[in-house]
Amino acid sequence: MSIAMPVIRRALAAFTMAAFAACAWLAPLDAPAMQQVDAGLKRALVSFATARLLNAVISVAQGTEASVQPFGVGVTFAPGQILDPVNDLVEQFSHLMLAASVAFGIQKALISIGSYWPVSLALSAAALGWWWCYMRGAQVPLWLSRLLVILLMLRFAVPVVTLGSDLLWQKFLSADYAASQQLIDNTAGQTDKLNPAVAAAPDNRGMVETLKDWLAKNGDVTKHMENLKRAAEQATEHIIRLIVIFVLQTLVIPLLLLWALYAFVRQVFERPWQRRTAAPA
Repeated sequence: MSIAMPVIRRALAAFTMAAFAACAWLAPLDAPAMQQVDAGLKRALVSFATARLLNAVISVAQGTEASVQPFGVGVTFAPGQILDPVNDLVEQFSHLMLAASVAFGIQKALISIGSYWPVSLALSAAALGWWWCYMRGAQVPLWLSRLLVILLMLRFAVPVVTLGSDLLWQKFLSADYAASQQLIDNTAGQTDKLNPAVAAAPDNRGMVETLKDWLAKNGDVTKHMENLKRAAEQATEHIIRLIVIFVLQTLVIPLLLLWALYAFVRQVFERPWQRRTAAPA
């Protein structure tokens, strides 16, 4: 058993280093990771476009005060102002969606940088040097172990974190995103329909006729107010849900996975092997 264990460890070390070098050149994770980044970027851009559309629609609804003043009668009515808090939230949401789009773009750039051939070449050389030191029974230099950890993170961290984040997205977040995004889309169209637009009356019409026309088109004020309030409440809830989803997908989950991956790689290649190779095999 004492003779077999060093042989197994050396074979495992050789296999591990060879696998790292092969994956660095063959890039089996890069294409799937790029696909997931593109899908996330598309979702962020769709939500950004919806937020800008909703912001424009709400801004129009907020301006209904000027259109419902029947020629200086003194009637001041602004039902769209009920959406003012939602409009502020929508603007913040659009900024966050823009930031999420930038985050996905950065991920694409990092995957491309990590797949550049000098990185793969440096990783292969570091893996070969690490394996050679271990095979000789000598202690692996600390600088070489740290260099190997850095190169492994540079080459594989972003694809692994991207695929891991997408797995968690598909498992826990995708259904909520689809439902919330659909409701936000519907809210934009609903708010647009609830905006009571009034056409300008001809100059040859009297004030009484103008007022009658306005009342005929905008008489159900209570219904407009209630529908606008309901749409605002629904939009607020789902906008906050989308904010949480994108913060988790682009910030919280990737950072946690990155930290866990870095801690694991350091634990494997910096500490235990230093102790194992300190004693002659």
